[in-house]
Amino acid sequence: MFMHGGGGWRHSRIAYSLFPSVPDHTMSLCAFRSLRLPYRRLWYSTSAIEFKRQQALDGGGAAKRDAQHAKGKLTARERLDLLLDQGSFREYDAFVEHECVDFGMGSNKIAGDGVVAGHGTIHGRRVFVYSQDFTVFGGSLSRTNANKILKVMDQAMLVGAPVIGLQDSGGARIQEGVDSLAGYASIFQKNVLASGVIPQLSLIMGPCAGGAVYSPALTDFTFMVRDTSHMFVTGPDVVMAVTNENVSQETLGGASVHATKSGVAHNAFSNDMEAIQRMRDFFDYLPLSNREKPPVRAFEDPVDRQDEALDTLVPSNPNRAYDMREVIHRIADRHSFFEIGPDHAPNILVGFSRMAGQTVGMVANQPLVSSGALDMDASVKAARFIRFCDAFEIPIISFVDVPGFLPGTTQEHSGIIRHGAKLVYAYCEATVPKLTVITRKAYGGAYIVMSSKNMRGDYNVAWPTAEIAVMGAEGAVKIIFRNASEQELLQAEYKDKFTTPLAAARKGYLDDIIEPRTTRTKLIEQLALLRHKSQQNPWKKHGTMPL
Repeated sequence: MFMHGGGGWRHSRIAYSLFPSVPDHTMSLCAFRSLRLPYRRLWYSTSAIEFKRQQALDGGGAAKRDAQHAKGKLTARERLDLLLDQGSFREYDAFVEHECVDFGMGSNKIAGDGVVAGHGTIHGRRVFVYSQDFTVFGGSLSRTNANKILKVMDQAMLVGAPVIGLQDSGGARIQEGVDSLAGYASIFQKNVLASGVIPQLSLIMGPCAGGAVYSPALTDFTFMVRDTSHMFVTGPDVVMAVTNENVSQETLGGASVHATKSGVAHNAFSNDMEAIQRMRDFFDYLPLSNREKPPVRAFEDPVDRQDEALDTLVPSNPNRAYDMREVIHRIADRHSFFEIGPDHAPNILVGFSRMAGQTVGMVANQPLVSSGALDMDASVKAARFIRFCDAFEIPIISFVDVPGFLPGTTQEHSGIIRHGAKLVYAYCEATVPKLTVITRKAYGGAYIVMSSKNMRGDYNVAWPTAEIAVMGAEGAVKIIFRNASEQELLQAEYKDKFTTPLAAARKGYLDDIIEPRTTRTKLIEQLALLRHKSQQNPWKKHGTMPL
């Protein structure tokens, strides 16, 4: 640093405190004295800024970055480099440091404090981001760390742009006590205020435990990385102490668990790079805020394309299954279906697709699983998706082939009535364009729930293969003609009279009966007609959804 003598020791100590172990900042005492006072201050200031900026870029240092890579994980900044368009990232608060002085933390500060925050673009569209840095204090949340996240969320709401949070954190910073918990509470509050205003997306790319799990749970969509990400309220050690159950992190809260059983994760991917790329793809379907329409993309798939395979896709035998995904793929713009929650409640399909370049939400019963019957998980999965679409002006297209609600004591005792009511509420509340296509079975209460005409359906049609009734012919005849001997004849009569789509069309419950091959064209025409639909629900503070 500075040469000693004539007060040089004082400059040496100051310089060393600013730039420890940074030889690039050395300067002889003579050279330093030759600078005028304003330039001396500028030299101090500029060097300090550059040192802290480099510290923020380095995070926890090379050894911890190597440890992160050894686990198959990218660092916080590497993830943002992949997520955002090249050169678009603008960082906030790179120099922020925590204010904790307990437990030796006063002398252990790193610029940025364990989270990288700012804004950039994805496919040229604005997005705000924060990425927790596990190499700095394990990515733990401090009060100042939380303030950085809150600033990003405030700015996102102010300008009308989505927020994407990349989670990789050991949880609350224990050394800060209640300050850290207050940080979480402030983030939860902001998540709720931003809900329905801007899309909020979460990428779980490491541990996310304790109270930290509730911020992703409050966001709109959560993606996880297999094998390296985990979410749980209480970890394996606590579970062992309380219940004497020996369970691993992966079994307790791994990506596979949440993408299949709990439904907490809407998708799970093999590694960081795949997860980030799929997030970029997914982002392109969403509007920037509730003040904007979803993006309309260029398309080459003809609007009047007719797929003759649809005419024979539904089996003539009502007990034979078929894949509703194929129906969606053949009707929507080619290669445009992004499915949400494919492994959770697979008896119903939800996801985004495009029709003539326009984003639409798809909801469809899946006959391949439980004959497409609705159960608790399917009802909640679809209801949540429908409410997101409605909040952000995304039209909803429903494909119906549902024999009813799944029967049994497990469903009844676990609350199928309450959970099924969530789906009813979501469809009834929605004011976006609602288009419904009945492909085969539409029985009883499940017919009503799946966006039927009397639930403000805008365009309700059926294929000639549709069966619309209180129940199937066999069950109905057994009740109506309990002691009759000619059951098969009576079933045929019942079908002809009650279950054909013509019976519903005569009463105005269907707008049309269409040839399957024309479905794409008909739906696109109606979407264009309803593009400026305006419908308002009665004023209220909020409804009381059956949660």
